[in-house]
Amino acid sequence: MNGLRAYECPNSLFNLARSYFTQRSAYLTTNNYRIQREVSKGCHQGSCCGPGLWNIQYNTILNLNFTKRTTAVAFADDLLLIARGESVREAENFGNIEMSKMNTWSKRNKVGFNKAKSKTMLISRNKRKEAKEIKIYLNNKPLEQVTTMKYLGIVIDDKFKFSHHISHVADKCTKLIFSLSKSAKIHWGLIREALTIYKEAIYHSYYTVHQFG
Repeated sequence: MNGLRAYECPNSLFNLARSYFTQRSAYLTTNNYRIQREVSKGCHQGSCCGPGLWNIQYNTILNLNFTKRTTAVAFADDLLLIARGESVREAENFGNIEMSKMNTWSKRNKVGFNKAKSKTMLISRNKRKEAKEIKIYLNNKPLEQVTTMKYLGIVIDDKFKFSHHISHVADKCTKLIFSLSKSAKIHWGLIREALTIYKEAIYHSYYTVHQFG
């Protein structure tokens, strides 16, 4: 509702949304037993209004006063925050400054980040000798530092070589080929259907590998 006010939503639509968010209940029915709970927060999953209402709220995090060295990229509920520095320590400092803004945003909007799924990674091709360990904090707790990270189906490594992504896609292709071989034989099994699966699953995956290669 605060997001709607910030976007100067007309009063008629604002009141309609407020009514939409009041007197909500969730039901769980199993056998002859039914449980009812009042719902006080969250968008209706699978609803027509859900994505739009989510974007209104989540878009405010992209409009935070980030520094010029920081870029925020969001897809659905996945958020990627990139902070650039001239050194490891400078990148670490910028990262923690931006994370403090996000912590404040999460408390103000009553949205929590999943610490178990949140990772930090140092991307650098600098060969000079300096410590490669960084400590980025979320809710005053350090995030796990990794050397590879999967984001939207792409495996990103700390050197931007994408060799891990190529291996990942190649392994997927191999598993799919073995699965197809069990279903499609010369004299029995799938024929045209298997060819369609091969074209969509194997060929396009190979094309992705070839492009990165």
